[in-house]
Amino acid sequence: MPIKPWYKLDNAATIFPGQNTSRWSNIFRFSVILKEKINPEILEQALKNVMPRFPCYDVRLRWGLFWYYFEKNPNGAPSVQQDIANPCHRVKFKENKGYLFRIYYYENRISGDFYHALTDGMGASVFVCTLAAEYLRLTGREIDCGGHVLDINQKATRAELEDPYTKCGKSKGKISRSNIRVYHAVGTRAPKHMVNITRGIIPLEAVHSLAKSYGATITEFIGALLLFVHYEKQKEEKRRQKKVCVQIPVSLRKTFGIDTLRNFSLYYLINIDPLMGEYTFEEVLKHVILYLRDVNNEKTLRAMVTANLKLAKSPFMRLVPLFIKDLAVGLGFGILGEQAVSVLFSNLGKINLPENMQPYVEFTELMAGPGKLNAARCGGCGFGDKFIIDFANIYMESDIERRFFTSLVKMGVRVKIESNRR
Repeated sequence: MPIKPWYKLDNAATIFPGQNTSRWSNIFRFSVILKEKINPEILEQALKNVMPRFPCYDVRLRWGLFWYYFEKNPNGAPSVQQDIANPCHRVKFKENKGYLFRIYYYENRISGDFYHALTDGMGASVFVCTLAAEYLRLTGREIDCGGHVLDINQKATRAELEDPYTKCGKSKGKISRSNIRVYHAVGTRAPKHMVNITRGIIPLEAVHSLAKSYGATITEFIGALLLFVHYEKQKEEKRRQKKVCVQIPVSLRKTFGIDTLRNFSLYYLINIDPLMGEYTFEEVLKHVILYLRDVNNEKTLRAMVTANLKLAKSPFMRLVPLFIKDLAVGLGFGILGEQAVSVLFSNLGKINLPENMQPYVEFTELMAGPGKLNAARCGGCGFGDKFIIDFANIYMESDIERRFFTSLVKMGVRVKIESNRR
């Protein structure tokens, strides 16, 4: 497919540029941790080699009277940077040669911080895994393509570059959404651009077996445990009890058979109401399982996509100047946004790498960027025999992470904890 000089933002991306502030920029991170120390010069060459394979990331953000759009970046590949103590900090559109992602290295870690307007976790994981594979090739290893590693000698396909939402948002069904103000854990706010990271390294088979013993998937089990931890914390605070809600994003690629490199996900909001009575963990888990398995189907997802597209397609929105759109989206996000979410859990599942690449990789990880109200947002990712859970916390206190991992240990799962906290 010929490389286009510009792209429209996909439907999921349109809300982000106007809400890019020091407190909320919607940056997330995906990392590949190798078993050897990174050579930054070789990594920089690897980045130059892979950029032509990902033209939808080789862009900078521009704007006109009515819309934001992506334009081919004329500045050459971005430079790789030594990693920083506080990842996922705000993107500034005139820095980093205008690129909307940053590549970092630290000892044996290759990390990519991505602006969510550019792509979602799955797209970012494919880019960073492909970059890591090319890095290993440049160090003399023979690495095949497959899974999360693309062939950089092939051109991007039309499906990878197009806005996938427009293809599947053609439902006549109606989805009603009720956004409510829910419980938020609070604490001592960390300074701007500071995020407290807590990483739990867990045996993949152990957490899989534990979830299976409850009749659940890993996503269902972890999502329910996060929900229960917040429910228990609120109950102990003896304050006015609000609903507690976990947000779980879901990739639409498998459902609709579209292998895009851009955003292609939706999210579910699953809540429990403490005013209805006491909950056990088993009750919360059953509720999460029933909800996810009921709504996670092609018809419901198509209707959700259609509902999201309606506002952008309205003639009124097409004619409204961009600065008014930004004000309206900002107001809507302030009223709804994270007000309806107590905690987020994003699970990429198991990362699939070529067999001859696997011996060089220690593990992979997904880090959800910090929110404005969520005390600790959570990302999950599996590779080999490890499952990594990362918490990104905007508060100095770590009681949510401690409660979560303590619960896993009490259930018989070994957890190794790492953190950037001092």
